[in-house]
Amino acid sequence: MSAERRVIPYDYVKRGLDLVGASVAFIISLPVQGVVAIAVARKLGRPVLFKQQRPGRDGKIFMLIKFRTMKDIDLERGLVTDEQRLTRFGEVLRSSSLDELPSLWNALRGDMSFVGPRPLLVEYLDRYTPEQARRHEVRPGITGLAQVSGRNALTWEQKFRFDVLYVDRRGLGVDVGILLRTVSRVFAREGITHEGHATMQKFGGQDAS
Repeated sequence: MSAERRVIPYDYVKRGLDLVGASVAFIISLPVQGVVAIAVARKLGRPVLFKQQRPGRDGKIFMLIKFRTMKDIDLERGLVTDEQRLTRFGEVLRSSSLDELPSLWNALRGDMSFVGPRPLLVEYLDRYTPEQARRHEVRPGITGLAQVSGRNALTWEQKFRFDVLYVDRRGLGVDVGILLRTVSRVFAREGITHEGHATMQKFGGQDAS
């Protein structure tokens, strides 16, 4: 995949902007992250951080870091599905995007960018069509075009279409526009869930919607 990746001059500028922006944002948000961490520990228990392997640019695997928003699986209490494990507190963290604050560390490391296709599950890698797989030509983002265009309310096909559109049209103006729209979406708290699901149903392949 890396041999076919199209690199544009903005990609180098973007990495510099990510490094500066993530450094400043991470430091400024530390007090907020401390408060959220304490709240997560009290309401959901430990660990307070959710860590999971995700594919990044060129499909390279990295460890995504976020605040935990779900209770542990507990068969005796009937906590199995995402719908059952996601609490009201977790919903607030997700709708406000406070759960994403630790991902600034991923942006600092170069695993992610502020803007780009969201990093999905590793198990999806062999389910993409060649066109859908183009989403991995750039670093995944904390926010992205699909997120400001409907978030989890979109079908998988729609999300991937927006992801590839971003890859083809990425630039400073596009990124600034997405960041501004992200702020608006966070306040509106739209598209947090997919119809019939607590978040988004799993991607089963190119025919899934």
